[in-house]
Amino acid sequence: MKMLVSTLATLVVVGMACCLPLNAQAAQKRIPVILDTDIGDDIDDTWALGMVLLSPELDLKLVVTDYGKVNYRPLIVAKFLEAVGRTDIPIGIGVDAKAHGSGPQAAWIKGYNLHQYPGKVYSDGVQAMIDLIMQSPEPITLICIGPLPNIAEALKREPRIAQKARFVGMHGSLRVGYGGNKQKVDAEWNVRADVKSCQETFAAPWEMTITPLDTCGLIVLRGERYARVRQSQHPVARAIIENYRAWEADRTKGDTSAVESRSSTLFDCVAIYLAFAQDLCKMERLGVKITEDGFTRLDPQGKMVNAATEWKDQGAFEDLLVQRVTGGK
Repeated sequence: MKMLVSTLATLVVVGMACCLPLNAQAAQKRIPVILDTDIGDDIDDTWALGMVLLSPELDLKLVVTDYGKVNYRPLIVAKFLEAVGRTDIPIGIGVDAKAHGSGPQAAWIKGYNLHQYPGKVYSDGVQAMIDLIMQSPEPITLICIGPLPNIAEALKREPRIAQKARFVGMHGSLRVGYGGNKQKVDAEWNVRADVKSCQETFAAPWEMTITPLDTCGLIVLRGERYARVRQSQHPVARAIIENYRAWEADRTKGDTSAVESRSSTLFDCVAIYLAFAQDLCKMERLGVKITEDGFTRLDPQGKMVNAATEWKDQGAFEDLLVQRVTGGK
């Protein structure tokens, strides 16, 4: 009788777990992530930040700004997180060895001071990243959506992070170039902006998953999908569109008509997706070599990576992206 009761109890527990809503199941096994971003140059980083915040599969532990502009990029992250009520997330300031100055989202952060951010700000974001990875009881997923000087510096200071983290990045062009060009590959920006750092990152012994231009370079929201984001009253969607307007106005000297009809290419959002799922993409295990001129060449002797090389259902991904950044409404 005791055995029967125990068996029935087990079946009840399992049955209850199976019947949990998907978001409840996701909350039980959220993936801890760090976002490393060059936010403030292309607008897709801002969309990606919104997507990671509203993906129930992911637990954003830290945002670190990369590729310099330390008086610009962290302010965008801080104001965005404050605007959407997520000041529980700490911000790390990355190394300032390369890019300097401001950028096309400067109008959105005008008058904002980093000292007013209610959350934690680490002046040494690289060390904050290292400490979080090394102290975590479970592996951290490092989502990298920009050039990689922070990551190269982190590996230099503490090589063991490669055993305690996995890398998911928006990097490269394997068989398709910008704009879906199948006739030639390109030296993709996140790679060629800092080739040495990218080479050092790809040489590390961690598991790597990438979205090259082959998949991420195809994502543009139009029509009803885009209208849902533009018209949404969710704080994340509103902050994204505000930034998009500022970015487009700077880029076009005031013409923001594109903001009314479509998004720009949302490269980085695919990396956010690959941090928790891969079923909408064709994944290939490929050897990749980073060349001195910034290309990601297929090479059987190169770093073995999991690459999203084609879409199985691009429309389903775009629907998911819209659902996430609008809070499901």
